[in-house]
Amino acid sequence: MSRILLQSKTDFKMSNSKPRVIKDFNKLEIEIQEQIKLAYPDGFSQNLITFVNKDGINVSALPFETDEKYYLLRMTKAEAREIIEDDDDYDDDGSLKDEIKDDYEEKHGDIDYMADYLADEEGVDDDDDLD
Repeated sequence: MSRILLQSKTDFKMSNSKPRVIKDFNKLEIEIQEQIKLAYPDGFSQNLITFVNKDGINVSALPFETDEKYYLLRMTKAEAREIIEDDDDYDDDGSLKDEIKDDYEEKHGDIDYMADYLADEEGVDDDDDLD
């Protein structure tokens, strides 16, 4: 069985020296959850990757990399949509509310590894202006 790894919107450079943490989103510390919401303000489902776990089972997960760890947050597309639907930080369209985004940017925007996520998000907006 071959290993499958699909890239999400961010090019993750996983270092062999960083520990991989495979975890459920709701079991993360609040600060990491906030950073992930800031990194993926338009939801999680379109950013999932698929990989084969140690038992040979295909698993989907949301990748998130910090300076210390490479997180793979186990979730299916349906679970990813449900997390966003149930979260008051997101609006009815599944986007992080502007006031929440501003608050999280103020709290976490100066963290070095968040700069890559925030730059990617700004790049998306810039591309829309090119016509």
